[in-house]
Amino acid sequence: MLGPLLALPDVDPSRDLLVLVDEVALDLGRFRLRGAGSAGGHNGLKSVEGALQRQDYARLRIGVGPRPMDYDDLADYVLDRFTAEERQQLEALLEPLCEVVECWLDEGIERTMNRYNRVPPPPPHPEPSS
Repeated sequence: MLGPLLALPDVDPSRDLLVLVDEVALDLGRFRLRGAGSAGGHNGLKSVEGALQRQDYARLRIGVGPRPMDYDDLADYVLDRFTAEERQQLEALLEPLCEVVECWLDEGIERTMNRYNRVPPPPPHPEPSS
């Protein structure tokens, strides 16, 4: 998956790679940007780190909330479909997430983290659909 990117001559994953992942440690509607770090048990990030053989690449963790008690397996939860309300909350994140990615492209990881990793107010709850 990363082979073609890594084969390019001047590619530096610490500067040129941003990986977006789901994150159960963050509430739905939250996100967190990091410039480096461990996979923290995330299988997708473990795979990226295995391919890169390093941990210094940017990752944007997008909250999906903790595993509900009625799910025995975390993988079943993160791979399941979102409810209509959850989809609305995630759709509301699309514009801010695009802004984060654009800022990262234009200004780099440090400035982007400083700008967007503040604790935001709770997201508005969408009106229940009838």
